[in-house]
Amino acid sequence: MCKARLAAYGYPCEEYQVTTEDGYILSLKRIPHGLSNADNSTEDRTPVLLFHGLMVDGFCWVLSTPKQSLGFILADAGFDVWIANCRGTKSSRKHTSLTPEDPAFWDFSWDELAAYDLPAVLQFVYNQTGGKKVHYVGHSLGTLIILAAFSEHKLIDIVRSAVLLCPIAYLHRTKSRLILLAARIFLAETIHMLGFHEFNPVGRVAQEVLGQVCTDPEVDCYDLFAAVAGPDCCLNTSTTCIFLQHGPQSTSVKNMIHMSQLVRKAGVRRYDYGNEKENMKHYNQPEPPLYNLSSIPTHVPLFLTHGGQDFLGDVPDTRHLLRTLVREHDSDDIEVLYMPDYAHGDFVMGYNAPQLIYKPIVEFFERH
Repeated sequence: MCKARLAAYGYPCEEYQVTTEDGYILSLKRIPHGLSNADNSTEDRTPVLLFHGLMVDGFCWVLSTPKQSLGFILADAGFDVWIANCRGTKSSRKHTSLTPEDPAFWDFSWDELAAYDLPAVLQFVYNQTGGKKVHYVGHSLGTLIILAAFSEHKLIDIVRSAVLLCPIAYLHRTKSRLILLAARIFLAETIHMLGFHEFNPVGRVAQEVLGQVCTDPEVDCYDLFAAVAGPDCCLNTSTTCIFLQHGPQSTSVKNMIHMSQLVRKAGVRRYDYGNEKENMKHYNQPEPPLYNLSSIPTHVPLFLTHGGQDFLGDVPDTRHLLRTLVREHDSDDIEVLYMPDYAHGDFVMGYNAPQLIYKPIVEFFERH
């Protein structure tokens, strides 16, 4: 990322490695300043952490030009920008004792991203910047993990505010027929039982998955991105090509199972091990515990934006989340922006996102 995107446009880029409590070594990038404000000390800048969604990595924040990509825009607006890469992605495939060839390396779901990856990276940024509270931006899965942490009153002391792009928590009413079918036939569970642990979206396992679901006449696999996440309105060809060249990123099959569980059951729960005995071993109760999103502290400033064409952060599920949050939240500390034409990818790759989404985000950060 540093060489291919940031240095190519003349931006500074620093690279760090952060080790989680459970031994994963994560890549963390930093854009300490923009082009127009290089003389200002980083001591005067407020840190912002950007956390990507499922099956992508931090590259998504600098996919396009400096005028189009949120990572560049925030740096040029005077922020100290940090870009996370969760376990399993190309630059975060190291561990203190495991390798990606070990099944144990892939023994994680988004529970572990919320419990280990997110706190490790946020605490590192907080420490590196002299104890400054950190603004947070998450997209898709990056919103779910911060909501899960907040629901347990974690990270509240080091997060200054949170921006949630396409917030996903409740997935029970997703509009994606492909995802509904895959969840309904327990496809991820079947793959796991066959001995696969890594889910590479452009690998053999993914081909097997598509072979199963694309035979259904109700699933349109001609445009896979739209079939999964909804028809984006505002992507240009060059950005899409860069995204495809960089390549979708691996996650664990276990993580895909956990996402499927969100689709099949209402509510946001920890990973379900499938039987009472295993759940008792991990949670000391027969059912996996709920993340109680209504318990998120009301004083944390939140900015949520969602799209009318998004199949993942679909409107009914997102409105259910909003009712949960807005009912209790301090009115001065929560903002909601609805984009009727936007789908899932538009929020990080849309050609008009700088004016419609990123400008309000910068203004929100400046107010908080």
